[in-house]
Amino acid sequence: MNALTATSKGAATREAIIDRAYGIACAAGLEGLSIGPLAQAVGMSKSGVFAHFGSREDLQLAVLDAAGERFVAHVLRPALAQPRGVARLRGVLEAWFDWVRQSEGGGCLLLSAASEYDDRPGPLRDRIVENELRWRQEIVRAVSLAVETGELASDTDPTLMAFELYALALTVHHDAGLFGFDLAVERGRRSLERLLRSYAPTTNR
Repeated sequence: MNALTATSKGAATREAIIDRAYGIACAAGLEGLSIGPLAQAVGMSKSGVFAHFGSREDLQLAVLDAAGERFVAHVLRPALAQPRGVARLRGVLEAWFDWVRQSEGGGCLLLSAASEYDDRPGPLRDRIVENELRWRQEIVRAVSLAVETGELASDTDPTLMAFELYALALTVHHDAGLFGFDLAVERGRRSLERLLRSYAPTTNR
C-alpha cells in the first residue's frame, strides 16, 4: 500500500467514525459520546479510534464541525442560489425549518450543544460560540442585502431582525418535537410573513 492509498483510507475511516459519532450525538448529545461504545459501533478497537482522535474532546470537536458543515450544506448553500433580497431570506428560513426534519434522532446537534456547553468554558464552548457568531453574521448579511434591494425598509436594523429570525427558527424547532413538524412549520411560515411585512417599506405594508 503506497502512502497516498494509506492516507486516503485513513481519511475515509476517520469520516466513517465521525458519521457514526454524529448519529450518536444527535440522539444523546456531545456528552453522550464515549470512545468505547463508539469503537464497538464502528467495529474498531479503542486504540484504533484514538489513532484518529487524540482525545474524546478532539472527537467531540470533529463531530461539532461536521454538524456545522451539514447545516451549511442544507440551509445556506441552497438559499444562496436565490436572488438577493427577501427571496433569499425566505430560502434560508424554509431550509432552516426543514433542518429539524433532516436531523438524525429528530433533534439539532448544534442547538443541543449550545444548551450543553453554554455555561461550561473550554474549547467546545469556544467552537460553539464561533459557529453561532458566524451563522448570525450570515443572517445579518442576508437582511442587509434585502435592505439594499429596497425590499426591506431603509431603517431596518439587520442585527435586530436577524435576532428575530433566529428566535422564529428556534421556536419551530422546539414545537416540531412537541406538537408535530407540519403544524410548527405552518405557524413558522405565517410568522415569517408577518415579520417580513413589518419590515417592508411603508408603501408596501
